[in-house]
Amino acid sequence: MPLNVGDNGYGSVAGPGLSSSGAASSSETAALLVPELQFGEQDQGDEYTWRPMSKEELEETAGGPGWRRLRCYLVVLFWLVWLAMLAAAVAVILTSPRPVETPLAWWQESLFFQLQPDLFIGTPPGSSEAVEALCDQLPYLKSLGISALVLRGLWDPLNDTGEHPATLPYVRHLFNESNKAGFKVVLDVCEEQKAEKSEEDAQYTLRFWLSQGVAGFLICDTDAAFTQKNLVQWRRILEEFSKEDEERIVVVKQTREALPSLRVSSQELNVTLVDVVLKSVLPQRPRLPSDRQVGEAIEAHLQTPEEDTWLGWMVGCKAPSDLKRLLLVLLMTLPGTPVVQYDQLEPAQGGNSSESSDITHTFKSRHSITALLKSLSHNRAREEALLFGTFTFLPFNKSSNASEDSSPPILAFLRSWGCVHFLVLLNVGPEARPLDPGWAPALPEAGVFVVSSAMDRMGAVALDTLVLQPREAVVVKLFEPGSYS
Repeated sequence: MPLNVGDNGYGSVAGPGLSSSGAASSSETAALLVPELQFGEQDQGDEYTWRPMSKEELEETAGGPGWRRLRCYLVVLFWLVWLAMLAAAVAVILTSPRPVETPLAWWQESLFFQLQPDLFIGTPPGSSEAVEALCDQLPYLKSLGISALVLRGLWDPLNDTGEHPATLPYVRHLFNESNKAGFKVVLDVCEEQKAEKSEEDAQYTLRFWLSQGVAGFLICDTDAAFTQKNLVQWRRILEEFSKEDEERIVVVKQTREALPSLRVSSQELNVTLVDVVLKSVLPQRPRLPSDRQVGEAIEAHLQTPEEDTWLGWMVGCKAPSDLKRLLLVLLMTLPGTPVVQYDQLEPAQGGNSSESSDITHTFKSRHSITALLKSLSHNRAREEALLFGTFTFLPFNKSSNASEDSSPPILAFLRSWGCVHFLVLLNVGPEARPLDPGWAPALPEAGVFVVSSAMDRMGAVALDTLVLQPREAVVVKLFEPGSYS
């Protein structure tokens, strides 16, 4: 049967755009697929039909001189930008101020602990209870971060008969145990030297103790031996026993307003006669100082410009029990060498009635104080800013620190090392004090608690919301928003 039986017959197919009549409309002659229009050609609907370019066409188009020149320009521009960024980074690193770490001597890194003065004075001849008790406490003192001991009562190695006292073997045992535990021993000879003692006897005493392993001597500026002539002789003897890693030192305890020149320059000798000048934070008073007197004494030391000699700090007198923690934080954060006295680790007397409650309170108080000392010593050992960073006193203005005349102001200072800043705040007064938000606008607004005198603060803190409790000291590590340094 034929496929085409007429105009309207079965199987008739009309081609696109063609009529159903005529020879061109027959199915045998109509195209089954419409060929694609070439690129740029236009059909009746004014629409373009796109197709992918072949490999040959791509290579022909990309190989033109315009595209080659553009690619060369882009490659050269990329390397020029990369080299410029590298040069800028190197320039920033080289020109930015960097703190230079100064090598510190052993006494500049150490925490000194001054033992009770009657440890050897008044000890019965041949008795070893005090020495053995101290030897047993050496590991405990080491765990607190203490690395140097100050002993008193051992200046004269000979008794009235010209023989060594019976306690000398125990003292040598103490020195041996201290050296094994990594402690340095400094003899406190303040007010123990007699003016009538001959120069030969003084030199013999120095050489004797240095041969026993003593690391240095502490002398007062009021002693008869505190003269330039004697100190020059002391320095020469100490240099005989000093080694590269075991330098022997002289510490002078300053009690007067000013000290004479402690440096000698000549053709034969050009040294500093005293290695450490030890100062008292609180002045010597027969009575316990008031809060305002404590605040004024601390502020006077904070405002004193830096000195050429290395400073050491101690409380200096019996401190009020509720200020012991604050003074301990102050000693451990001031630039210099802290000297902790034996009575600073004694807890405050509680008001409990029962004996068992007193024992519990004493134990908790002692544990809290030693925990504070341990935290401070460990932070000082690992933070460059607290060890040898710069010191900046931050005074409060009157509006931010206004209060009654009897209440001391808030004291603050900054220890900085590079971009790391530690803020130390001291509230000596008996009232809680908030910080004025506009007190120090140049400081970062936030930080994290490092330690507090009550050991009850931790975590992040905003300075504008910080409230200092009565007789509280806090150490805050400042950081910029978004920084995790």
